[in-house]
Amino acid sequence: MTDVEITLASTPPGVSRRTFIKGVIAAGAVVSSTTYLFRASPVLGASATVRGTFPRLLTLNVNGQARRVDVTPQETLAMTLRYKLGLTGTKLGCDRAECGACTVLLDGVNHYSCSVLTHTVRDRAVTTIEGLESPDGTLHPVQRAVVDTGGFQCAFCAPGFIMSMVAMLDENPDPTREEAARALSGNLCRCGDYNKILTSALRAAEYVRRTV
Repeated sequence: MTDVEITLASTPPGVSRRTFIKGVIAAGAVVSSTTYLFRASPVLGASATVRGTFPRLLTLNVNGQARRVDVTPQETLAMTLRYKLGLTGTKLGCDRAECGACTVLLDGVNHYSCSVLTHTVRDRAVTTIEGLESPDGTLHPVQRAVVDTGGFQCAFCAPGFIMSMVAMLDENPDPTREEAARALSGNLCRCGDYNKILTSALRAAEYVRRTV
């Protein structure tokens, strides 16, 4: 049996496979990052252990709510959001700041969350795609535009693109197609549906202007 098959076979009764696998991944991420820190800097690791800084209990401002979470010094925001806070709308693609699937907003500016350490955003407002809709369930204009235009094929990259569209329209609510292409150039679509994505962005701009 493979490691994955063994892991699935050992799923405790009453626990879904998805929940169990998320727990395994989260635990593995913590062990991996801690091991890396000790290997890279034994002195830092030893002193940090003495000071009791593993793990650190932080309060993050995520989607307008205060969220308490244990993080390690080398833990990325993407890992924290997905595997500790359950905000799986933030996708992990390349995990090296190239594809944009993990894009979130920090104080309204789009960032790759796979390349941001969680402990560095304690005093910043983090917004994920789960935080875009209104409390009554009304979709954000960008989300509504994407639904109306069918802007994505597999949609794995959609959350990252949507967050970048939100940041773009907050800065420029009336972009040209060329300006939208430049603003969204940090996000990649594995299906190559850029034409429909840009159409969605321009439709979103129309919706945003109507609400201003």
